[in-house]
Amino acid sequence: MKKIVLLFSMLFILAITNEMKAQDYKSAIGLRFGYPVSISYKTFLTESNALELLAGYRGYSGIYSYFSVGALYEIHKPISDVEGLSWYYGFGASVQFFTYDDDYFFDDDNGSVGLGVSGVIGLDYKFPSAPVNLSLDFMPTFRFGGWDSGYYSWGALAARYVLN
Repeated sequence: MKKIVLLFSMLFILAITNEMKAQDYKSAIGLRFGYPVSISYKTFLTESNALELLAGYRGYSGIYSYFSVGALYEIHKPISDVEGLSWYYGFGASVQFFTYDDDYFFDDDNGSVGLGVSGVIGLDYKFPSAPVNLSLDFMPTFRFGGWDSGYYSWGALAARYVLN
């Protein structure tokens, strides 16, 4: 009886590990084409948990601009039908540093700082035969303080070079 339990336990573990395929890369760096355009660095902390660091810039005709830095914690789940494809979800935070043209918006202020809290859901694909990673995501964000407090939702396409 113990041998049968051991056999079924081993088969069960093999079945689970077959479905739980590790990500196809450890870290990648590139551009996130969204709002704002950002440099994106993603690194996996475990087989399915990743940290994505973002630094972006947005300007509008010399009237205003901002620099944003942030981080996202992402949980990746493989899509078993397509090699290298996974979906992910997560959350994060960011800080925005705004500057504006005093004559256009305000008489006595030329900058502010805002904080953002975000959720994220998306798809992540690592090409099997090339060191390229693409992701497509949706990121709802609440911003507090700064020039543009409120709710925003953005989508973005990221293209990254896989470092290892």
